[in-house]
Amino acid sequence: MVDEVKFANDVPPDGLGGYQQMRRLVLAVLIVVLFAALLFGQSTFPPDTSMHESIEMFGVLLIFLGVVGRLWSTLYIGGRKSSEVVTGGPYSITRNPLYVFSTVAAAGVGAQIGSFSGIILFALLCAGAFHIVILREERFLKQALGAPYEAYLARVPRFFPKLSLYQEGDTGSFQPRLLLNTLLDGLVFLVALPAFELIDGAQQSGMLPVLFRLP
Repeated sequence: MVDEVKFANDVPPDGLGGYQQMRRLVLAVLIVVLFAALLFGQSTFPPDTSMHESIEMFGVLLIFLGVVGRLWSTLYIGGRKSSEVVTGGPYSITRNPLYVFSTVAAAGVGAQIGSFSGIILFALLCAGAFHIVILREERFLKQALGAPYEAYLARVPRFFPKLSLYQEGDTGSFQPRLLLNTLLDGLVFLVALPAFELIDGAQQSGMLPVLFRLP
């Protein structure tokens, strides 16, 4: 009985939609935090070195991979998450591909410092924040979907993809609006790229102070 009351208190008034709003809020807060870190942080590799530029370019690839992966995930989930167990495509190898690809994109943002540790720290920060949302979603979906979801939990990893499990599956009915929303969410990562170049220039000219350095 205590568990039921606790669960009821944890569920947002609009069900899974509340968790989706929470996911967007977490993502927005993370972007602000990451941007602030980039604003005052710098790599131990000077900006004009090949190592610094290589790390930045690797980060750009991670951001594009994250955005494309989020779109791929939305094609499969398409608003069906709270009504049926989606097990095809990216959902066949990880239960939370939207969070996985958001973390990949966040790692790409961290790479814009030109730092290896920036990649790791930003990815860990994003994954840690999403972990809380994931646990709450799972509690809701266990109640909403029952035994099929329990079987899915036992078979597919929560976060780190297991590629050997991949199955094409069915995308269900395509909903352009959801895909557009996901694209707009992901574009925040891409729009930020020119801002990072401006930050680099401002730091090099002395207009912005460098408060810390990362290897």
